[in-house]
Amino acid sequence: MAYDRYVAICNPLRYPLLLSKRICILLVAASWLGGCLDEVPFEIFISQFSYCGSNEINHFFCDPNALLKLSCSDTRNFEILVLSEATVISLIPFLLTLSSYIFIIRTVLKIHRSDGRSKAFSTCSSHLTVVLLFYGTIVFVYLRPSSMQSPEQDKMFALLYTVLTPMLNPMIYSLRNQEVKNALRKVIIRK
Repeated sequence: MAYDRYVAICNPLRYPLLLSKRICILLVAASWLGGCLDEVPFEIFISQFSYCGSNEINHFFCDPNALLKLSCSDTRNFEILVLSEATVISLIPFLLTLSSYIFIIRTVLKIHRSDGRSKAFSTCSSHLTVVLLFYGTIVFVYLRPSSMQSPEQDKMFALLYTVLTPMLNPMIYSLRNQEVKNALRKVIIRK
């Protein structure tokens, strides 16, 4: 989305060329491939741990932090891996997104008409809100010391980045559509 917004605002005449179907497929494939390959080191590490005591994970899904709490093994190396991976995997996309928005803001500030500037900012503000919510929760869950981790907080923040953020995305973008706004107004007025 950040690249789409960047191209649409900073290079609108080159949009069909810079965001062709082929480019979109390559971006999606790279995201999926990167996400799958990112998990391999975690799976290798976790499969070698010894587990004793309870085998019940205190989480909504099989999160690495929740598995660490069940392990009897020394998990320091795994914690270092999680910290370094989370830093790289979350920092690089966040910095790319942030840099695209810096270029967008610079371009928007050059727009002379205030209504054009307002429209461009409103287009980007919804996406930026979702991005900040997503990365903020990811950073809070994976980039803090294990001594500060609590299972209840981890579950709450996991809900934010796995359920709330994906749920907000279609709602935010559909509310930008005038037809959806009108249908929503009709539903609210009937009640």
